[in-house]
Amino acid sequence: MATAPTSSKLATVLRVTSGNFLEMFDFFLFGFYATHIAKAFFPAGDEFASLLLTFGTFGAGFLMRPLGAIFLGAYVDQVGRRKGLIVTLAIMALGTILIAFVPGYATIGLLAPVLVLIGRLLQGFSAGVELGGVSVYLSEMAPPNQKGFYVSWQSGSQQVAIIVAALIGYTLNKMLSPAEISDWGWRIPFFIGSLIVPFIFVIRRSLQETEAFLARKHHPTTAEIFHSIVENWQIVVAGMLMVVMTTVSFYLITVYTPTFGKSVLKLSEVDSLIVTFCVGISNLVWLPVMGALSDRIGRRPILLAFTVLTIVTAYPAMAWLTGAPSFQRMLLVELWLSFLYASYNGALVVALTEIVPASVRTVGFSLAYSLATALFGGFTPAVSTALIEMTGNKAAPALWMTFAAVCGLGATLIVYRRGEAGRVVTAAAE
Repeated sequence: MATAPTSSKLATVLRVTSGNFLEMFDFFLFGFYATHIAKAFFPAGDEFASLLLTFGTFGAGFLMRPLGAIFLGAYVDQVGRRKGLIVTLAIMALGTILIAFVPGYATIGLLAPVLVLIGRLLQGFSAGVELGGVSVYLSEMAPPNQKGFYVSWQSGSQQVAIIVAALIGYTLNKMLSPAEISDWGWRIPFFIGSLIVPFIFVIRRSLQETEAFLARKHHPTTAEIFHSIVENWQIVVAGMLMVVMTTVSFYLITVYTPTFGKSVLKLSEVDSLIVTFCVGISNLVWLPVMGALSDRIGRRPILLAFTVLTIVTAYPAMAWLTGAPSFQRMLLVELWLSFLYASYNGALVVALTEIVPASVRTVGFSLAYSLATALFGGFTPAVSTALIEMTGNKAAPALWMTFAAVCGLGATLIVYRRGEAGRVVTAAAE
């Protein structure tokens, strides 16, 4: 059956991004409650070591992403977008439920952190293709002149997850004491995530296959897909470097923000959650706006402009914040970094679906995204924590974001150099 008509495209977007929402919701919770998770599962001699172990476990999930991208991505390109997205949801749900119900270290000892790690690895394996599967589905069901706008809602669903997670966290802080949250209250959002799994599974099952996939006369075998990825390794590497900018920025301004505000700036947890909520709103506004703008003026101008802006302004903004920490300064700086991230990402995700050959679009996109997240973005909280500890400079995380922007700028110049322009358009049309 073909993709739903235009009148139901909004419903289709909501159905396809629902699983992406759940995946990101659980990822954010791990970052939001990192200090409590550290105490429950990774007790150590000092707060820094405990927190680093927690963020190391958080980052370990990202190491599974390339494997998920390769194996699940090949599966999606072979059997279809719809079936693949149902499989990723099932794997993701297993990881979520495991983390929600694992007893603490005090109860079952070393088995506790091991089970949490397994849950994170399952989530990472699923996430390896979730973003790619959703992005490719949206790009293939979108009208030709609105692909940037439609694909931006893949990232948009992540921002809704940030907003919901921050609202739940804020409510818990108002209803429970700090001791209750640290003891058991931090688990409540994870339970909520587990409870919505059946609902998302039902609505995702109603997805229809995309016309672009059904119209393809030849669906490559797994061996053919792997061969094509090897042949197109330069595209994958360039795409990975482009994604470094977006994934580092994303995890810096979302997952790391609550810990940064509380542990580094010594602001209240409520202040940090409010800032995170506002960042989610800001991202949700700018992503579709810039996605739509990229449909009008092209991807290249936006990608170049916002990597340069990030290189020039990220560190000065963070230095201004850490020079005299306050809620107001943190809000202003995080909203600026949000503008940089969302503007770049609004053009980046659709650009990535365009530069990867159509026959291996899901696995190629997912592999580029997963490698960037596994090697750079996923370890942003851990790298930020380590940079501050090693340098004594509270603004040091901005140096990591600046480095990511340099990667994005260089890759964009390579992909969109004059000789490549025609090939990029051709790849999009295949």
